[in-house]
Amino acid sequence: MNKSIYILALGAFGIITTEFGVIGILPTISREFQVSIDTAGWLLSAFALTVAISSPFITALTAKINRKFLLCMVLAVFILSNLLSAFAPNFTVLMIARILPAFLHPLFWNISLAVAFKQGGAKAVSIVMTGLSLATVLGVPLTTYAVEFFNNWQASFFLASFISLIAFLGLSFLVPSMPANKDKGEGSQLYVLKNPQLWLHLLSTILTLAAMFSSYSYLAGYLEKISHMNGVQISMMLLLFGVMGIIGNWLAGIALSKNVTMATRLFFILLISTQALAYYFGGIFIPMVIIISFWGLIHTGGFLVPNIRTTQAVPHNALEFVNSLLTSCYNIGISLGALLGGFVIAKYGIHQIVWMSILLLTVTLGLSFITLPEKFRARKGKIKDIKIPSAVCEQV
Repeated sequence: MNKSIYILALGAFGIITTEFGVIGILPTISREFQVSIDTAGWLLSAFALTVAISSPFITALTAKINRKFLLCMVLAVFILSNLLSAFAPNFTVLMIARILPAFLHPLFWNISLAVAFKQGGAKAVSIVMTGLSLATVLGVPLTTYAVEFFNNWQASFFLASFISLIAFLGLSFLVPSMPANKDKGEGSQLYVLKNPQLWLHLLSTILTLAAMFSSYSYLAGYLEKISHMNGVQISMMLLLFGVMGIIGNWLAGIALSKNVTMATRLFFILLISTQALAYYFGGIFIPMVIIISFWGLIHTGGFLVPNIRTTQAVPHNALEFVNSLLTSCYNIGISLGALLGGFVIAKYGIHQIVWMSILLLTVTLGLSFITLPEKFRARKGKIKDIKIPSAVCEQV
């Protein structure tokens, strides 16, 4: 496999570590800048919301620019933004430093996945996506442990910056120039927007991610305040959560390949049950370790379930367009979840955040029983296809 694919995977690891790395250090940032933990949660929700807004537009605006240059530019911005975050004198500057790279975040995925597919097909794409998977497993506990090891909250951002720097150097010196494709792209099948079932799936996607991140965004704070764990123990729990997530992703794929509907409903029921157990046994160390294991095992399915449910319901020639919508929906859900979790913490305390997640999961479980009649669904050719720039806009 072309070495550039592995460099892109490293870049993916860097940018996802930057996005989710703050989850493990929100309590530390809250204390350092003397803001509430729900306010600190905006470091995640504002990033995700920015990605959601910029995703449909950023590729079209940069369609004629050399792809290698754009990839290097994205990583350079991530390097600088992490350094700016590390030296932020106040929370406002830290927030600005977080939002700036988020505008370019979807651009990295659009280009890297397209390049990977062109060079090595599905195998190459899976390698790039491995960078994302490893970031969700290692990124959060690594940044959390760095803060604990160096006894300095800035270490988290220095580590994320260093990872992006290695990827930047690899792209700069080892990857050949990639001129922009002069072709304006394949036609996107906008007729699928007339399918009400698609909109129901997109709504379910937002609610699913919101449910997951209304509690997961503040997991470090929950473990600190409710489970009374120290920094090292929290890092180990986040690592355990992520490792079990790798296994869970594999199991979710098997279950979805057998029966999408049943696997989807089982995911909701299991995640509801696990979070309810976390509420009642969160203050007891050993049971919470076991609960975290199962929580991580189930949680990761939330990235796969909405994607499979949605894409199986649309024609294959509209998948790229639908994937771009999913990118926005995923990040809207992440942002909404962090916002709702922060609201619950501010009003009722951090112990109650799981109930917001349970509420959203219950609503989404109910939506899974709704199937709109076939006669109301759009069919291919009902309206004229409209040409738009092509991009691979899929993000787990």
